[in-house]
Amino acid sequence: MLNQQETVLIVDDEAAIRKLLSRKLSREGYRCKEASTAEEALNRLESSPIELVILDIKMPGKSGIEVLPEIKARYPDKAVIMDTAATEISVAIQCLKQGADDYICKPFNLDGVTLSVQRALEKRRLVLELKDYHENLEQKVEEQAKKIRAAFLNAIAALAHALEAKDKYTSGHSLRVVEISVAIARNLGLPPSSVEKIRLAGLIHDIGKIGVKEDILNKPGKLTGEEYQQVQYHCEIGEHILSPVVEDNEILQMVRHHHERYDGNGYPDGLSGEQIPLGARILAVADTYDAMVSQRPYRSAMSRKEALDEIRRCTGTQFDPVVITAFLETAVAKIILT
Repeated sequence: MLNQQETVLIVDDEAAIRKLLSRKLSREGYRCKEASTAEEALNRLESSPIELVILDIKMPGKSGIEVLPEIKARYPDKAVIMDTAATEISVAIQCLKQGADDYICKPFNLDGVTLSVQRALEKRRLVLELKDYHENLEQKVEEQAKKIRAAFLNAIAALAHALEAKDKYTSGHSLRVVEISVAIARNLGLPPSSVEKIRLAGLIHDIGKIGVKEDILNKPGKLTGEEYQQVQYHCEIGEHILSPVVEDNEILQMVRHHHERYDGNGYPDGLSGEQIPLGARILAVADTYDAMVSQRPYRSAMSRKEALDEIRRCTGTQFDPVVITAFLETAVAKIILT
């Protein structure tokens, strides 16, 4: 006795054959439904859960041969057994090539019919289990990959913060850049998904400084041209470090371009205006402001008012005017101005 929930649709224009097969399969534990035409069979398949179809090859109107491809196209998970006369074996074999699972011959050996139904349904179950396995496996692999990427990203952010903590001049810089950048993004009305990307980019925007010599980063005097060029490389180094684990290109582009200038005189690619990703334009303001109000080995910290005045002065050249307007309207700037 097989699963009581498995339903067999018997499609044959002869009522006596439908009843014969239905009685036999019902005794074996299957639910049985009947249809006398191809059109009726399609309606049944549309409206009822059916696992297997026994389909007569020759019927008035649309034949089983004609409706088989339609069933397999619309209901690929249905098992189909062709019901044929002994003289139509070659036609039945052709149906197998078109997707039928088996065929049974008239006059029927009813025990043979039962075995054919069992085999077809077992094959269907195995195919569905394999399909489900692959789908779940892909999902599990993707979930695990996301966890690995998130863990690695968190490790990178933690490393960036640890490096900052070692340096009294940059300690907490990334977190402050995040706070300001998120405030600007929200003021601009960006969707939560974009705000989250800006937050992530802010946390790791300076990770490329790992690749810059510490004596250059902490040099008390003016940098030479070569030394300044080494510092500029941190944008590209950061993108290179992150690209294996950060699939979102927007975040990578924010990291790469947060030192571009609105007038095109920034680095590393000399982008200008709206060529610069909006997130990078936002980070540029937040990064520059926090750098100006922080003590650095080569200069004293500016006052908050002095930094705001300098940012206003550089609007339209270094910074996007729209971003600056949003920055000056944020809670951060309002606190500064009071």
